[in-house]
This record gives sequence, C-alpha cells and structure tokens, in this order.
Amino acid sequence: MRKLNIEDLPQLVQELREFIINIVATKEGHLGASLGVVELTIALHYVFNTPKDLLIWDVGHQAYGHKILTGRQENFHTNRQFKGISGFPKRSESEYDAFGVGHSSTSISAALGMAIASKLKGDFKKHHIAVIGDASIASGMAFEGLNHAGVTDANLLVILNDNAIGIDPSVGALKQYLTNVKNGTQKQDNIFEALNFNYSGPIDGHDVYKVISELERLKTIKGPKFLHIITTKGKGLKQAEDNQVTYHAPGKFNAKTGELFAKSAFRQPKYQDVFGLTLVELAKQNENIVGITPAMPTGCSLKYMMEQIPDRAFDVGIAEQHAVTLAAGMATQGLIPFCNIYSTFLQRAYDQVIHDVALQKLPVVFCLDRAGLVGEDGATHHGVFDLSYLRCIPNLIIFAPRNEVELRNIMYTAQLGLDFPIAIRYPRGHGITIDWKQPFSKIEIGKGVQLKTGGKLALLSIGTIAKSVNEAIDLSENKDDFAHYDLRFVKPLDEKLLHSIFKTYKYIITVEDNAIKGGFGSAILEFASAYNYKNTIKLIGIPDVFIVHGSIQKLHESTFLDVKGIKNQIEILVNSNL
Repeated sequence: MRKLNIEDLPQLVQELREFIINIVATKEGHLGASLGVVELTIALHYVFNTPKDLLIWDVGHQAYGHKILTGRQENFHTNRQFKGISGFPKRSESEYDAFGVGHSSTSISAALGMAIASKLKGDFKKHHIAVIGDASIASGMAFEGLNHAGVTDANLLVILNDNAIGIDPSVGALKQYLTNVKNGTQKQDNIFEALNFNYSGPIDGHDVYKVISELERLKTIKGPKFLHIITTKGKGLKQAEDNQVTYHAPGKFNAKTGELFAKSAFRQPKYQDVFGLTLVELAKQNENIVGITPAMPTGCSLKYMMEQIPDRAFDVGIAEQHAVTLAAGMATQGLIPFCNIYSTFLQRAYDQVIHDVALQKLPVVFCLDRAGLVGEDGATHHGVFDLSYLRCIPNLIIFAPRNEVELRNIMYTAQLGLDFPIAIRYPRGHGITIDWKQPFSKIEIGKGVQLKTGGKLALLSIGTIAKSVNEAIDLSENKDDFAHYDLRFVKPLDEKLLHSIFKTYKYIITVEDNAIKGGFGSAILEFASAYNYKNTIKLIGIPDVFIVHGSIQKLHESTFLDVKGIKNQIEILVNSNL
C-alpha cells in the first residue's frame, strides 16, 4: 500500500469500505465503527512504518480496515467465527496488532507505556499512536493516561476519533465540550493543550489527503501530541449513517441497499428486555428506584426507563467505577439503585464494589447482564468470572435466576428492602418463558429449590444452565437415578438444603457457566470441607483457560456445557461409580 501514489488512495478508500460492507453483510460483526475510520486507517499505515511504529486501536470495534490491510483480507470471512480471526486486535494474531483490546479506554496508557519503553531502550525514532473515540476518552482511565503523558516527553500521538457516539450516543460534559469545539463556540481554553499536549484540529477525518498531511507534520514534532479528527460512524452506507445505534453491529443485511434481513422471531423475550421492562414496572410503583448504566442503555435495556422515567435513569458514560460509587451514594440517601453493568465490565469496578458498597452494607442492586459465555466477542467479553470474583466479598448476596420469572421476582424482592447489596447475574440472549410477565412473588434469600427427584446422584446447578441440565437428565438412560437442585443463591448457600443433599446422595455434581476455579462448585466443596462430608463431588464448568470467540452453541460444545456434553459427563460418573 505504501508504494501507491497518494492519488490512488481515494480508490483504495472506496474498495476497503465496500469490502467491509460486503463481508459484514453476510458474516455479521461490528460495522459502523470500522466504516467511520477507513480514511484514517489508510492514512496511518501510509504515513507510519507499522508494525515497527506501534499503532493501538482503543476497544477495537473500528479495527476491521486495519486487519484487512495487514494480511488478513483472505481469511477475514472467518472474523468472529469459531477458530477464525478475532473481532478485536490480538497480539498473538498479527505483529501489526500491538496491543490486545476489547474493553475501552486502555489505548493511551498502553501506548504511553510503549513510548516510555522505547525511550529507555534509546529508540527515539519509533512512533506510538493511540486511536481513541470520544466515548472512550471520557473514561477515567483515559484521563489518567493523558494526565501522565502530559508531564513526559514521550513520542506519543493520541488521535481522537470524534463521531459523537460509542455504541449509544456519547454523554457528559466532555461530549458537550467537543461539540462546542466542532461548532466553534468553545470559549474556554483547550483542555488538551492545558494537559501539555500539542493539539491540532479538528480536521475532516474523511479527507484522506488532509489526514495524511497532518500526520506527516505531526511526525516531526517531539513529545505528546493530540490530533482531533471528525468522522461519521457508518460512513459510506446511508442506513448506517442514519441509524448509528442499530448499525453498530446490525447482523446480516443487504450489502447494496443496507436493508436489514429479518431475524428469527422469538416468542420469548431477551433477558435484557425482561430486566428493562420489569424495572420500569417496579419504578412506577416505587419512587425510590433509580437505574444506572455505564454507556449501555440499549444493550442492557435501561433505555425503557430512560424513555418513560428519564429523571430517574442515568447513563454515566464509559465509567464503571463511577457508576458503582454513584449508586453507593444514592443508596446512602434511601434510594434503591439498580446498577446494570455487563458481567465482564464490572471487573473494572471491583474496588468500588468492595470498599464503597459491600464494606458499608449499602443495598445496591447489581444486575449483571451478559453472564456466562457471550459468543463472538470472545475472551474479553465472556462473563465467566463473576461468581468467582464476587463470592469472596463479605456482605454480598449473589443470585442467578434460572428463567425470566425468577429474574422478575428477585428484582421485586430486592426493591422491597435488603440489608445487603445483591448481585443478580443473567445471560445474553433469549429466555425460555413465553408467559414471563407473571404476578410478582417474593423470593426467600438463600433458599434453593428441588427441580427433580432421583435415587442415586444429585445434580446441583446455578442459573439458566438448569435447562440444559434438565434436558441432559431426560436424555440419559439412567434418568431416574438423578435428582436436580437449583441452589439459586451462590451466597448465602442454602445450607439446610445442602445438609439434606449430602446426607442423601453419595455422588454430587455441580454445573455452572462460570469458571470452575473459585465458582459455584468451589463453594459446594468448601461447604463439604467445613462439615467434613466425604461425598464424591464432580465440578462441571468453564475450564481454567480463556475461552475464544464463536457462537454460544459452539462454545458450549467446546467446553462440554451443551446438553450432550453435560449428559456424557454425568454418565461417565454413573458408569464408573454407581
């Protein structure tokens, strides 16, 4: 590409954009973000000597063009598919992927670390570039990186891709500041110059000549630099430009017209919609309820409350730590905050969960969407650690509903008033209950239930995997030997029920879609140890490896958590011991 005349680049821009549209139309994936940075992507690789010069894409939703230009065009059709290439930059995949990403706001810190390392090694010619969006740069970690970089002489270039949207529209005072800069109405000093960056822009990010010219100029300037470019998410596909939220990851569509293909109709709702609609229902009855999400109102369905009760629903931007402590502050004043954060994103606010919520016994209701294996987003997004990282925290209730009715009922129970915070984890995707909108019923905290009686072996499950366990039992020739219990609460455990189980069954199997290390099964082992039970216990769950990307069905098969895999595992124990 670097051998092309600069006059040939607009044609390359068009070809790359068309290639991305055609592949994503049939294979699915993230569309709008990558379309918006095609000119920037080409300009960066044209001007800088990648991979020697280090290029880092924040989050990575926008890196499709980067991947295609750096040797992955022929296998790009495998993007996000099982055993195919990752949907995000991944260091093990290509030398051009300087840093693995998936969660937001890491690019500036990583690039600064690389720039400092280059300086310490005496390499003063290497360039280090971080491309970050206007939603991601509002995160605390991005500010921490900017704050440090501004007092160094590191050869760092931060490029702000300003399109006024992340997955949902950007929010907050910084978004308003950037809007004023674009409109020429900003009266105050430039915030980035105040942080000691050499600021330039804003410039048109779709003018490839202008972007190249500015990058060439910035190459000659020492120290931390900041380039502000203006782009349109979904550029080049009218529907993606007009409906940026939907076309962030639109599913399959007609590449020529942009029209979305109809998706399979489900009579059962998505768990996120059960959460969102139930929250509105409860909030209309209880004026103390508030909803909080860090930049995921559409993904978690807090959008329903934002539409109907906007003064009590808060999108705080990509700021998980702030979201948790904001909820804690609200709880001290008698409000009932439902803080909805994806399971994998709550990891970013772990200290706040411990110190600001649990230590003070503040009754925050954490709703952890996307628990378990989530599919094509892969290792950075699988919510398979929450039971493990939450279970060790004192004063915290942990509940996993096995269906939509249970989710509604635990939300109802939580808003009645608890003495402790509670974490409710549930999966991505559709549930199993058509008539899910049933009258509310209070759930007794710490109470498990028996789902099936049996004679010789007890299966203990947690959460929605109960359905697969039931189906595995029904397929087994020994199904009358199996009892099945849904513990529901990982903390506190139903010890009365467990004593009965351990005294009745010699063989016990635990099943979960969480990491085996430290998860639900570990809690059962700890119970057995505490009371000196000698029963044979087998743990089924996520193995001690990072699980790759692929469809949820494929991933369940690969980890033996599908119906067939569970059936085979329990029958092995039966055949070898019973």
